[in-house]
Amino acid sequence: MKVLVIGGGGREHAICSSVKKSKKVTKIFCAPGNAGTAGIAENVNISADDLEGLMNFAIDNAIDLTIVGPEAPLTAGIVDLFTENELKIFGPCEDAAQMEGSKIFTKNLLKKNNIPTAEFGEFDSEKPALEYINNNKKYPVVVKADGLAAGKGVIICQNQQEAISAVNDIMVKKEFGEAGSRIVIEEFLEGEEASILAFTDGETIIPLPPSQDHKRIFDNDEGPNTGGMGAYAPTPLIKPDMLEKIEKEILAATVNGLKREGITYRGILYAGLMITKDGPKVLEYNVRFGDPETQVVLPLIKSDIVDVFLACIEGKLNEIELEIHNKSAICVVMAAKGYPGAYEKGREIKGLDSFEGREDVMVFHAGTKKDGNKIVTSGGRVLALTAVDNTIDGAIKKVYDEIGKISFEGAQFRHDIGKRAGKY
Repeated sequence: MKVLVIGGGGREHAICSSVKKSKKVTKIFCAPGNAGTAGIAENVNISADDLEGLMNFAIDNAIDLTIVGPEAPLTAGIVDLFTENELKIFGPCEDAAQMEGSKIFTKNLLKKNNIPTAEFGEFDSEKPALEYINNNKKYPVVVKADGLAAGKGVIICQNQQEAISAVNDIMVKKEFGEAGSRIVIEEFLEGEEASILAFTDGETIIPLPPSQDHKRIFDNDEGPNTGGMGAYAPTPLIKPDMLEKIEKEILAATVNGLKREGITYRGILYAGLMITKDGPKVLEYNVRFGDPETQVVLPLIKSDIVDVFLACIEGKLNEIELEIHNKSAICVVMAAKGYPGAYEKGREIKGLDSFEGREDVMVFHAGTKKDGNKIVTSGGRVLALTAVDNTIDGAIKKVYDEIGKISFEGAQFRHDIGKRAGKY
């Protein structure tokens, strides 16, 4: 089989690494890829949002399976385009991808199907949004741009003035572009966050080990939000009985709710959850693998992942017995100096060869590129170092024992990824 992976981050490097383990696969392409994917796949200079270019490449190269990493091509309808041209592709169709493309669509679907989430109001103009804020007595509240805003369209407001400013920034100043033409204002949920990624073919659902992301740039969850500074799995926050409840009352209820709307969801469904005193509630849905959650969840899968991808596409997921290693995984992101603000590029990365051939410690490239014989930084989140061990404590010790072998000028990373597992 020839496989095409779309995207160029750490998530896509992790996907390529898992696909490479399949005995069915003879060749992997990655578009556009990075310096890490270049070691296991042939990088193709086509951007992830060039749907026609990707489709033509898949046809010309007789690609047997395409796997989509980022959300933008999914919400733009790449799965529909490939399917119409009889190309097998893993991911939800455009209608199903609204789950990430429109927060209002998702909130209304959740409400209609009695799936636990925060109370909310939806608005397509500034005046009624401000009236809603003026009548609101409970703070904090969360103001969200409706559309895709590269993970940045969410503002937590501690008081009325902050909420008014958030509405102004999103709807009037258009700080997130057209993503802010509609907004959601919702109650602030208190608790602990967790992520559940699940395979589904629209009927059967197979959840993966629950994970926990660390969004803030600095230790102890301080500083600004980022795309994610590390993750670990499985998190003891989600006990087996709670996972069962989530699968039934949230994941299955969502997939069945979509079905009643005439939408079959096939692909990976990623639920961002808040575990509140009243139980798990949905913060958001994503329609693709998370980053950096993928870098800890995929290494725990023992089964041939290509079989799982194909079963989701073909509606045969009920035939899959997914085997998971009884281990824990953790990844720590190494970021460029200045991230998540303006950051440095072009710094040489040293020490990567220390991890060649290892299965218990892996380096997943994100913002890297080749510069002659060197590998240099090219993005904010540069690398994710993933360690697998029998226990989470063992994985934590291993990742921090090994991370010092990699260096580049200005490198920054958190020193407390996974530590909060100890309080559950």
